[in-house]
Amino acid sequence: MNQVSDRLAALAPSQTLAMSQKSSELKAQGVDVINLSVGEPDFNTPQHIKDAAKKAIDDNFSHYSPVPGYLDLRQAICAKLKNENGLDFTPEQIVVSNGAKQSICNTILSLVNPGDEVILPAPYWVSYVEMVKLAEGKSVIVETGIEQDFKMSAAQLEAAITPKTKMLILCSPSNPTGSIYSHDELAALVAVLERHPQVFVLADEIYEHINYVGAHQSIAQFPAVRDRVIIVNGVSKGYAMTGWRIGFIAAPLWIAKACNKLQGQYTSGASSIAQKAAAAAFAGDQSCVEEMRWAFERRRDLVVRLAREIPGLKVNNPDGAFYLFPEVGYYLDKRDGEREIKSSSDLAMYILEVGHVATVAGDAFGAPNYLRLSYATSEENITEAMRRIKEVLARLK
Repeated sequence: MNQVSDRLAALAPSQTLAMSQKSSELKAQGVDVINLSVGEPDFNTPQHIKDAAKKAIDDNFSHYSPVPGYLDLRQAICAKLKNENGLDFTPEQIVVSNGAKQSICNTILSLVNPGDEVILPAPYWVSYVEMVKLAEGKSVIVETGIEQDFKMSAAQLEAAITPKTKMLILCSPSNPTGSIYSHDELAALVAVLERHPQVFVLADEIYEHINYVGAHQSIAQFPAVRDRVIIVNGVSKGYAMTGWRIGFIAAPLWIAKACNKLQGQYTSGASSIAQKAAAAAFAGDQSCVEEMRWAFERRRDLVVRLAREIPGLKVNNPDGAFYLFPEVGYYLDKRDGEREIKSSSDLAMYILEVGHVATVAGDAFGAPNYLRLSYATSEENITEAMRRIKEVLARLK
């Protein structure tokens, strides 16, 4: 008899990966699908980073790496945090993992006990809820909406905190909305957190470099909560290195030691070659980051303009990342012949099967009346995808 553990049975599959797989299956059948579901840059890794990886191979970095990462990489991360963010960390406070996803999971598993509550502003990244389940914690969802630019207020945070609250997960710039918390907005949240010293903050900053409003603001900059903040970041988004699988935490020393202990038992150190590439990314020329950011900003402007030309969509102007998160409630409970659209999942599948554009339903992000569209693709693909979406939505009556 095949029977998986209760722990695994409780988890939901990733809907972002599922839509990307469905898109790939249709493409394999010869269908011309434009994929707006995938959350990765369409650029190639910059050449100087690839050269560093090639050199690492030639220099025989082919053995196990230290569990928390090579010292030179952790030093480069500390220098990045100091130079770009004004934050002081030592290499001992850095743990490098197999992508930011593992960094997040390490942190949750290291801090959250069964029954502990974790506050998640919704919309949230799909895996947060499932990781909290793995730790046997309880997700406390704080609903935001397009009217408040998908950002949790200080009053909402205060109302969500209970004696069981262990952690707040804050993603800025946000996946799936692209929203960014300003300095003043973070300061208001910090004022609440000062009154609740038991609450840690996991600051997911993986989209830091894809920012259209100026300098990145980290909640770790505030002295009142600095010893309770765990920064998660990496190279996947800003340096177009998703497949290299390098993420990190910067955390209070005791939390870094805990994550190091956990990681040492189930994956050990990340790829030696990828680490050398990541060190070159952080320490090298940053012009490639700015070039990609400019390209994403142009695409943002394009997709927002085209989305606002589609009747019934409610669209904000995302300040970062590479996602648009339109409200699509206007199209729910409509029909195309015998086909009825009852949910955003139905709508996403309809757009894929009839319009041949892959998106992700907002249900996956705790926002059932929305869709996520990734504009990490060419301007030609964006223009054609939005034309198809406009055309297929017009068929719903």
